[in-house]
Amino acid sequence: MPSKNKPLTKTELAAYESKRDLAAELLQSVREMQAGKVHVVSSPVIEARKNTGLSQTQFAALLGVSARTLQGWEQGRKQPSGAARTLLAIASTNPKALLAVVSK
Repeated sequence: MPSKNKPLTKTELAAYESKRDLAAELLQSVREMQAGKVHVVSSPVIEARKNTGLSQTQFAALLGVSARTLQGWEQGRKQPSGAARTLLAIASTNPKALLAVVSK
């Protein structure tokens, strides 16, 4: 498996991909799911967005960030800071209050 610290060159990536057995990887993943070894991880950012009932695009616009930034937060690749953290806390605890402010 490639290192997560350094991006692969095109040649390294091609060599890695040529050695993969996607069918075997998929079968292994299905077996792990059936055995209960795989768990869905939920993000507090996803929960906050779902509490508002908004799509990613709508919620990102509400927070004043790009949809890509929101996706990074939801996937745990990035962490919100400053005002965004405050708005996410409000969306988690009182989504109606956040939506009421936006609708004015």
